[in-house]
Amino acid sequence: MYWEALDQATILAEVNARLAENASYGRDEVLGLPGSFLDRKVFPDDAPFLDSSPYLRCLLENPNHIGCHTLVQGENAFAGTQQLEREVLRLCAEEILGAAAGTTDGYVASGGTEANLQALWAWRNELQATQGVTAAEIAVLHSEDTHYSVVKGCGLLGMRRESVPVDPKTRAVSEQAASAALAAVVAAGARSVIWFLNMGTTLFGSVDDYEPIRRALQATGLPYRVHVDAAFGGFLYPFVREDNPLSFAEPDIGSITLDAHKMLQAPYGTGIFLARKGLIQHVETHEASYVPGHDYTLCGSRSGANAVAVWMILRTYGSEGGRTFVRGLLERTDHLCRGLDALGLSYFRDPHMNVVAIAAEGFPREVAERFNLVPDTHEGAPAWWKIVVMDHVDLPLLDRFLAALA
Repeated sequence: MYWEALDQATILAEVNARLAENASYGRDEVLGLPGSFLDRKVFPDDAPFLDSSPYLRCLLENPNHIGCHTLVQGENAFAGTQQLEREVLRLCAEEILGAAAGTTDGYVASGGTEANLQALWAWRNELQATQGVTAAEIAVLHSEDTHYSVVKGCGLLGMRRESVPVDPKTRAVSEQAASAALAAVVAAGARSVIWFLNMGTTLFGSVDDYEPIRRALQATGLPYRVHVDAAFGGFLYPFVREDNPLSFAEPDIGSITLDAHKMLQAPYGTGIFLARKGLIQHVETHEASYVPGHDYTLCGSRSGANAVAVWMILRTYGSEGGRTFVRGLLERTDHLCRGLDALGLSYFRDPHMNVVAIAAEGFPREVAERFNLVPDTHEGAPAWWKIVVMDHVDLPLLDRFLAALA
């Protein structure tokens, strides 16, 4: 994993150069596009600070990145900033997630939920085309800790879904649990399987162990596909786990979701969908004939400014700066866990993640509410309270929390 950090002057010059390659609603003669710059009465474009704020300038210019630019040429009017999006996808797929050069497609989506839905849609269509199955004959399996987007996606796409129980202490799916779930869906008529793995679950930050699941999948003899939801861990776990088993270096893994508006601190509405070459063609929308190269995405039109924001963050830190940042988060998480140990409190935490789920039994609700901890449910009494150690969570804040508990 390596990419160079750039200084702010170089980043400003690069983004401005790419914006200059885009068509400008204010500078060029643009008649056919159903878009414009942001409303000038509400968002004036003459503020002096815009000259040194390329992301804000990009927001005002309002480029539309509709399409999949790793696969086909997108809207020519915004070719400049599309180049920055391709660079983001390359860094994420190849440098962070171990893909070989030029072997992946993808796009900057509206968030992890959309990226997970995109994966389910693409794999459903691929299995229908290659295995001759119906949507109802495809079973999607996942641990009970998996994000709710898998429920949403299966409901939308008409696929069978099976939640697999985890060990309450390790949050892991055993081979026995995987085999039992697979036997249940086969008995119900499943002829193909999609398995959703997690690189950091929403509540626990737990990372799935694929090996026992792989053995259970292979024992069925059914065609199977594997997606990794790395919305929580994708910009953290690979930086501290050099032998990351949930990457494109694993041949079974065909698609991965990232979420830049979590650990990468990009603006909300910034997810990333990545897939091996050959998959995204299964969701090509030919009817979008007015879009250059057609459309392959769930969202259609999307802001190019979010892709620019991710590019700026990745290039500001570089790979070494990213490692340093992540290590700082984990050191502060270690500090929190040492304090919880001293107080005799029960919790779950993956050592490579910055998420701590504290058992709610005996935990004072007033402390949870004062420090804005997140419960596992807002319906009835929670079983867990979650802490995520983000950039703003410094040692003094953690010490105040621990003192309040003491």
